[in-house]
Amino acid sequence: MRRQLSWVLMCGWIGVAVHLFLIGDCSGKTPFRNFSGSTNDQEQMLFPPVYLRTLDQHVVMENGLVNVTLSSPQGVVTRIQYNGIDNVLEPNIERNRGYWDVVWDNPENLGGIYDLLEGTRFSVVMEDENQIELSFTRTWNSDLNGSRIPLNIDKRFIMLRGCPGFYSYGIFEHAEGWPDVNIYQGRIVFKLEEKLFRYMAVSDERQRIMPTAEDRRTGQVLDYPEAVLLTNPSNSEIRGEVDDKYQYACDDKDNQVHGWISSDPPVGFWMITPSDEFRTGGPVKQDLTSHVGPTTLSMFFSTHYAGDSLAIKLRSGEPWKKVFGPVLVYLNSASPDDDVLTLWEDAKEQMLVETQSWPYDFPLSEDFPHADQRGTVSGRLLVRDRYINEALMTANSAFVGLAPPGDIGSWQRENKGYQFWTQADAEGYFLIKGVRDGNYSLYAWVPGIIGDYKYDAFITIAPGRHTRLGVLVYDPPREGATLWEIGIPDRRAAEFYVPDPNPTLMNRLYVDLPDKYRQYGLWDRYTDVYPDEDLAYTVGISSYQTDWFFAQVNRNIGNKTYIPTTWRIIFDLDDVRETGNYMLRLAIASAHEAELQVRVNEADVTTAPHFTTGFIGKDNAIARHGIHGLYWLYAMEISASQLVTRSNTVYLTQSRGSSPFKGIMYDYIRLEGPPETD
Repeated sequence: MRRQLSWVLMCGWIGVAVHLFLIGDCSGKTPFRNFSGSTNDQEQMLFPPVYLRTLDQHVVMENGLVNVTLSSPQGVVTRIQYNGIDNVLEPNIERNRGYWDVVWDNPENLGGIYDLLEGTRFSVVMEDENQIELSFTRTWNSDLNGSRIPLNIDKRFIMLRGCPGFYSYGIFEHAEGWPDVNIYQGRIVFKLEEKLFRYMAVSDERQRIMPTAEDRRTGQVLDYPEAVLLTNPSNSEIRGEVDDKYQYACDDKDNQVHGWISSDPPVGFWMITPSDEFRTGGPVKQDLTSHVGPTTLSMFFSTHYAGDSLAIKLRSGEPWKKVFGPVLVYLNSASPDDDVLTLWEDAKEQMLVETQSWPYDFPLSEDFPHADQRGTVSGRLLVRDRYINEALMTANSAFVGLAPPGDIGSWQRENKGYQFWTQADAEGYFLIKGVRDGNYSLYAWVPGIIGDYKYDAFITIAPGRHTRLGVLVYDPPREGATLWEIGIPDRRAAEFYVPDPNPTLMNRLYVDLPDKYRQYGLWDRYTDVYPDEDLAYTVGISSYQTDWFFAQVNRNIGNKTYIPTTWRIIFDLDDVRETGNYMLRLAIASAHEAELQVRVNEADVTTAPHFTTGFIGKDNAIARHGIHGLYWLYAMEISASQLVTRSNTVYLTQSRGSSPFKGIMYDYIRLEGPPETD
């Protein structure tokens, strides 16, 4: 992998470059260089200094590798020059190329207003030979009530010497006494030149040549506008496929680098997000990445895969301030002789460099604390469940995090503060680094173990302090021994049966990948798999991998009419204990406008259920090809009088019909016997 030296020639550094880089067989190109994400890197001094040009309505940041033009005072990225390309961004109206935006409304309207957060004042925070930091601000006042989101906005852009790209971060502030507001989405967006960028990469497996925006416009819109059947694409190889931006979403913990590749010239454009601390909803909150446009996003917060519970709601003059970012827009190039996919490999390497450099030492806002202004927390988590193991078990690969104080599991709906997560090792040891000062609760969940853990005391983080918690023990929900179980308690429904898609509605990318649940239209495949009767699962005979449909959806009876479904779990009891209650635990991985009703040995769905969740969920994960949304955990007591010796049936009814997308994904179901007495 080699990077061309056109910038060296332009800047007149030929002699230095030849001496330092063109040794041996390196004629005309340089090795990919992993920029350190720090202004203290000695290697940076080998590169041209950064330079700021101020024009009438624009400012330009230059460092010999890349030139970035922003409108002034709006702070919209209008031009990115790189590797001989005059502008890697789409040649549309300037304010629609590289921009921040939010979707918001006041509580009375409950709609959605787009605000591009264009600045009204521009200032230079720092300018020297190693770093430029620019600020584009907008201050709210009561004269703007209703026409602009009631926030103070400060958008920052940073260019460092030797870095082939630039950083951006934003500071949002709602002052005390300001109007109530709902904020549904916040992000930074880049729309690229479609003639160049046709190949998209989200992960090692999820990458491909993409359709064009025109291919989507001439295609057939399916059940919702984002899903389009490509009927006459410019690339005949993708004719008959479905394109949907939600097919490329992923968990935030995995959403660290994604972007696009141009093959001629061989150039990559990447969004690198080195930390999740400013995102909402915890590490398994799902969100968008890159999609047809070509568009690249950094999603800071949204209601995707969660619903209204993750909208930021500021009430009664509540003060609030938060820093989002920095994120890195990273560009790289290769020799025409190289495989262009080396650009993806280099982007992944740069992502690792950025994550290891977090928190950065160069942002100059006093609201972004550097490493020496942060704290760390360590400890070890064990699990105590004597029905699995008499001895304490290590919380292998547990997700452990600090989030604002709340109830057990509240972190997945938390949206105003910062969260700091790590994954424990095989022995349950964890270390959480780079934590902002403040008060937190410590939360955890363990793959393979049901439920959520919360430490019973607040944790106060102070700058430079290392808090050692010692050994913590999680007692997961449990009453008695497991009589039977369905699934794996991992907050996902991926282990269940996912059908093949309708062959006329598939995305070929997912044909041979394990995450086939990302295919379009699987909600209607339930009726194909169970044309006459709903799912029936017999404990001891059925297998959840093949006999438990991944989502309890409504039945399609034609004419776009959908009716509720009732699933049966059939199980034998050799003996029913007359004392004590049985416990049915229902862990739900996703719910959308659903109501789960449970009846025991009562087939008549018109009778009152023994248990109901009531109306739950707005995560829309079924329509958006997610294998999970928010996590719900319920426990239902079953008295011995409700059970019989030998054959019993639990009836699970998702009672809300009318739509293909209303339904439930189960994570795990377990029936426990009455508690054992010593």
